[in-house]
Amino acid sequence: MQHLLKNSTILITGTTSGIGEACAVLFAEHGANIIMCARREDRLKKLKAKLEQAYNVKVHIMLLDVRDKIAVNTAIANLPAEFQKIDVLVNNAGGALGMEQLHNADIEDWETMFDVNVKGLLYMLRAVLPKMYAQNKGHVINIGSTAANNVYAGGSVYCATKHAVSAISKTLNLEAINSAIRVTEIDPGMVETEFSLVRFKGDAAKADALYRDFHALTSADIADSILYAITRPAHVNIAQIVLYSREQKMRLPD
Repeated sequence: MQHLLKNSTILITGTTSGIGEACAVLFAEHGANIIMCARREDRLKKLKAKLEQAYNVKVHIMLLDVRDKIAVNTAIANLPAEFQKIDVLVNNAGGALGMEQLHNADIEDWETMFDVNVKGLLYMLRAVLPKMYAQNKGHVINIGSTAANNVYAGGSVYCATKHAVSAISKTLNLEAINSAIRVTEIDPGMVETEFSLVRFKGDAAKADALYRDFHALTSADIADSILYAITRPAHVNIAQIVLYSREQKMRLPD
């Protein structure tokens, strides 16, 4: 295999499942050293061992909740010397909670979605971007959603957070115009991960119903699209990638 990412360092948030885990595996397979950030220590340690053994790459783990801005700043400031130069940041941590309509939704769910999907993404950007500007090189990948381009009943706040991610990504592309930093917004449709199980707070029947008789995207599909974006020539910036399963056709919530 051609090691497209050999000697690069990639930081991925939300690395212990779904898109984040798929990214870590694919990028390590292509020779990248990985900084993994997530809240589940056992999964982080297990994935670290797997990547180091299978692909002979260096892996650093950060047990971290992106909602904690002090912890984010501390973790980035105290990276080991060999991981200080971050080539790619994949802002993947995020999720949806509930599908109640505005008049009866859980306000704590709203706060959690904004804290993780928007503020957590911003905290990570604020901590990592100065390093990228200092080295005049880097690539930011913000995981959005097709909910950044559409809305649906029961998804008002989740959609709002992903509209915010889209606005942040577009603004950052303008701000980075005089640097060699690239910014890509990845907007997947329905991806069969733990996403719906989390959204329905562990109700597997509700989560599974969304994917019944329906061939959704996979985490590997999203990781592959990110790999494409970050391996383009340095003068090429893929500003946005929107992905749907062929069978989705806008018929289900993202």
